[in-house]
Amino acid sequence: MLQSNFLTDLLATITNRAQQATTARDTRPIEQLCEVLLSDIGDVSATKVARAILQKYRGLDAGQRADFFRHLADGFDIDPETVVALAQRYGKTRAPQDLAALITQAEPRRQEILRRLNRIQGATADLVAMRCDLFEAMRNEPSLARIDLDFAHLFASWFNPGFLVLRRINWNSPANILEKIIAYEAVHAIDSWEALRLRLVPEDRQCYAYFHPCMPEEPLIFVEVALTNGIPGNIQSLLAEDRAAASAQQMDTAVFYSISNCQAGLRGISFGNALIKHVVEDLSISQPQLKTFVTLSPIPGYRAWLDGQLETLPVAEAKPLRAALTHPDDKSTALLRRYIAHYLVHEKRPDGSPVNAVARFHLGNGAIVQEVHPHGDTSENGQRGSYGAMVNYLYDPAKIDRNIEGFTTTGTIATSRAITTLLKSAPIQTSKADT
Repeated sequence: MLQSNFLTDLLATITNRAQQATTARDTRPIEQLCEVLLSDIGDVSATKVARAILQKYRGLDAGQRADFFRHLADGFDIDPETVVALAQRYGKTRAPQDLAALITQAEPRRQEILRRLNRIQGATADLVAMRCDLFEAMRNEPSLARIDLDFAHLFASWFNPGFLVLRRINWNSPANILEKIIAYEAVHAIDSWEALRLRLVPEDRQCYAYFHPCMPEEPLIFVEVALTNGIPGNIQSLLAEDRAAASAQQMDTAVFYSISNCQAGLRGISFGNALIKHVVEDLSISQPQLKTFVTLSPIPGYRAWLDGQLETLPVAEAKPLRAALTHPDDKSTALLRRYIAHYLVHEKRPDGSPVNAVARFHLGNGAIVQEVHPHGDTSENGQRGSYGAMVNYLYDPAKIDRNIEGFTTTGTIATSRAITTLLKSAPIQTSKADT
């Protein structure tokens, strides 16, 4: 078996080197190679051309890449007049062949270029990186967003959650994967290997990540989970090195305290919803004693909103609120809880959805605003983003579908009894200037 594997690897290496040597001799411009790739040249030749395109692209500087994107945008776009004519014909005939012709012409040819490039082993990661380059080019030329529509359309299919693989990350995972967990952590920074160990090794800590079969060494998104006794309200206590870990018999709550997207080139492709549901299912099987599934989430943007309120509220109302931020006690905490709950539930965008992006994500996935914590994150980062405020979103499997339907059809935000009572007990008046 070992000998067979060695021979397979040896042949693969020789073949790969031969392919690279052939590619290196192709001196045609990358724009010409794109035209050739779309022609009927056979699979073997198409593979060589696709590999040549990717190799040449890697050697381009930022300006040359912008030129390449311009060529994709203009040289491989749709012909609007042809599309209109075909649409009109199909509108009259409803014939399958006319629909097929319309579909073919309505799709920019650059989409097929991307598909054929993706047939090369390892090309998926190259195309994800290419989209990052496109984002940079779009800053100077917004019209290049036409190409991003193609990337987004294809990636939504290629990275469908049904194709993704859920893997638990532990201390025995490959070092290169662990390094990426440290690098990609976007919510609560991991500043050392020891800090990472404390998030992976203890029995009350778990981490899960999604991977794509074509990018097995690159996590797409990961979530860190704490298994606790009861619902926590402070992230420092949750992550404390000297914390008293709950025993297996005491663990009744799974807390999703950090979700981090890893690939900038997959911006706009949603994994979080599927990941949370998948992990809940996994934990429900492996840890049947768990009865509660919640997040301990930051509230980015809350500080900016509250600062706007402090500038416009009457002095009599602003003064106790300012005092509550600097001198916390039971009375001031109650005041802050009302403002946090109001912000999450009542402050809306013009389309009627919550102004807070994290709230939109969890509420759109069927969660409930369970509880708010004015002093949930005392770190500098927590103070900077939300005056330290955090929130628990509860995922109740029995109510998720109903909550999603209410949120998407009528904008209804599901709240716990405690939050509902809090909002009704002392409604607050705010300025709408900064929402």
